[in-house]
This record gives sequence, structure tokens and C-alpha cells, in this order.
Amino acid sequence: MVRKFWLMKSEPDVFSFQDLQKAKKQTTCWDGVRNYQARNFMRDEMKKGDLVLYYHSNTKPPHIAGVAEVVKESYPDHTQFDATSKYFDPKSTLEKPRWFMVDIKAVAEMKETLSLDTLKNEASLAEMKVVQRGQRLSVQPVTAAEFKRVLKIGRTTL
Repeated sequence: MVRKFWLMKSEPDVFSFQDLQKAKKQTTCWDGVRNYQARNFMRDEMKKGDLVLYYHSNTKPPHIAGVAEVVKESYPDHTQFDATSKYFDPKSTLEKPRWFMVDIKAVAEMKETLSLDTLKNEASLAEMKVVQRGQRLSVQPVTAAEFKRVLKIGRTTL
């Protein structure tokens, strides 16, 4: 199996990389994704052992805060069945769930925070999805070369 690389966005005031580090076993489920393309990445392509760049969005400046690992492959997102959840989906059933999630575990905090501007100014990352105009997807693929470069710029080793 070939390891894949991803970038996952979370607003730090909702669930930051530091929150992940403080979580039980430094692990959490990645629930609440309600975009079909992001869902498909998690459901169909993310595998145990894949690595994730944990990106803080909707903050100033937006930045990569850490690295996580997929520790549990996709399974139905429980929030779609909870009528009290903002992620409730009345069209989803236990027999035919529409939304899926994975579990991730903290691996390493970035030694140097990598802002979106830093990523944009790095020529070798010009094709990285997160720097593309209009790319708002909360789960997106990253190439092995991009992942390696991000770690190097962020002075982070795994």
C-alpha cells in the first residue's frame, strides 16, 4: 500500500491542533464534513497510516499547525443521525448513511508555523491545492513532494 498525504482544515476556535494534542490518546474523529468531494476523499481514499497536514482556517493568518495520521478508516459520521446536531441530515439513514468520517491522531506540531502566505511564496508549492484561488475544500490531497517540502520549510521531522 502506498501512503497518501492530505490537508485537513479546521477552525482553531472549533478544534485546534492543540485540542487534538490534548484529546484522549491525542486522537479524534473528523466529523461534520458536509461536502461530497471531501466526503469521497475520506470515504474512498484515506487509509490507515496516511499523513495529514492539520491546517487552521478562518484565522489570521491561516496556517499549517501540525501533522496527524489517519488511525481509523472511514465509517458513518454519527452526527448525521443526531437531530440536535448542526450536522444532522434527515435524508441519511443507518442503512444508507450519506456522510463518513475518519479518526486522526496527532503526530507532530510544526516547529515553525507555516502561514498561507509562506506557502504561496514557495515556488515548489505553486500547485498545492490550498494555495489555489477558490480552493475551499476542507479535505484535499497533497503530493508526497509537497508534504516533504512543507515539513522541511516548517523545520519539522517525523
